[in-house]
Amino acid sequence: MEPKKTFSRSGHSPRPARTASASRPRTGSYSSSKPRTSSHSGSSPRSFSARPPLGRSFNASRGGSSKGGGKRGARKGQHIDISKFINKTVITEEAVVFTPEHMFKDFIIDERLKANILAKGYNLPTPIQDRVIPHILHGHDLVGIANTGTGKTAAFLVPLIDKIMKNPKEKVIVMAPTRELAQQIEMELKGFVKGFKIFSVCCVGGVGIGRQISDLRYQHNFVIGTPGRIKDLIERKCINLADFKSVVLDEADRMLDMGFIHDMRYMLALMPKERHTLFFSATLSPEIAALIKDFLKEPVMVSVKTQDTAKNVEQDVVRLKAGEDKLEVLHDLLIDPEFKKVIIFGRTKHGVEKLTVALSKKGFKAQSIHGDKNQGQRQRALDTFKKGMAQILVATDVAARGLDISGVSHVINYDIPETYDDYVHRIGRTGRAGQKGKALTFI
Repeated sequence: MEPKKTFSRSGHSPRPARTASASRPRTGSYSSSKPRTSSHSGSSPRSFSARPPLGRSFNASRGGSSKGGGKRGARKGQHIDISKFINKTVITEEAVVFTPEHMFKDFIIDERLKANILAKGYNLPTPIQDRVIPHILHGHDLVGIANTGTGKTAAFLVPLIDKIMKNPKEKVIVMAPTRELAQQIEMELKGFVKGFKIFSVCCVGGVGIGRQISDLRYQHNFVIGTPGRIKDLIERKCINLADFKSVVLDEADRMLDMGFIHDMRYMLALMPKERHTLFFSATLSPEIAALIKDFLKEPVMVSVKTQDTAKNVEQDVVRLKAGEDKLEVLHDLLIDPEFKKVIIFGRTKHGVEKLTVALSKKGFKAQSIHGDKNQGQRQRALDTFKKGMAQILVATDVAARGLDISGVSHVINYDIPETYDDYVHRIGRTGRAGQKGKALTFI
């Protein structure tokens, strides 16, 4: 076994100058089990002390702050055992290769759609796509349980686009928990329907509602949005759900978690009883089960979820000694060239913005996303990060789901998440599409 690699500040390339005025966040209460030293040479993965204090677990809600990102009801934090943040790769096992039953060219869909799919480089479907597309094509109600980053957006878009190509009067409504996820779904939709006369309207908060009201007056087959904004447009009589015979609830568990349960029930009740209903979720909670029972008709249940976190994401903790400056520890990580493209998660909107400013003062190119920014600001920050013009994206859990950004090398939990589900979705931003990724949690 390769010996652990440790860190010291010597041997690094010149780092950005420290600024005395930079804010100094509160350090953690758990001490390091050994001094943190660094070395810059070699390519073996970084290792941190992983032995948790005996008999202790973290209360993730400690601090009492509500989480940013437009949540409609505060959740109680849960105890998360430190060992859940650790998944070191010691022995690499040969992964079982998934062999799909279908290829995209085999699906019985419109040839023009098939050509667009193949042009996007999609040949072999992912497990969730392989399993659910045939059921959706046959018009079955469906519950899909899958981890984040498994390709479920294409799993429901492809058969629903085919349905519209067969019947141009068909309308589909897609509900998603966050603005970013809704916009990402629409972006993927546009790639599939390029050259077709299939139109969509993205209905999310954070931007003026006037443009959305105007767009809804024109021909459209898809409405994609967040529950709050969609409900607002329904109440303004800009959307008539009686016209929609297909509905997708993506990340249904997250929508429940954000307090959208009543909005979801309200909207489903307004839709025709004879409809096509698709639920996608990473977990199957009692609340989700109750919605399924009330609103789906003999649904097909498809689960391709194998474990909570991806095996290709190496997980570890960063221990803070008593009195150690948390910001300086973060600084010493980020100056390592290994940390090429990093998403840092904080718990509160204020804390995220404060950390972004502090990192910028230290010379890092950092952008932030949180609920106090309007949609234009959030999109600009996201585009800057995606294009590699910023090394760091600092975010609340508004970005924990729905962001599909290629090449994220590391996810850092600067603040411990409120729930283990939040942790799972945070670290799902790295190690996507079979790539390797690393996740570090400050304790």
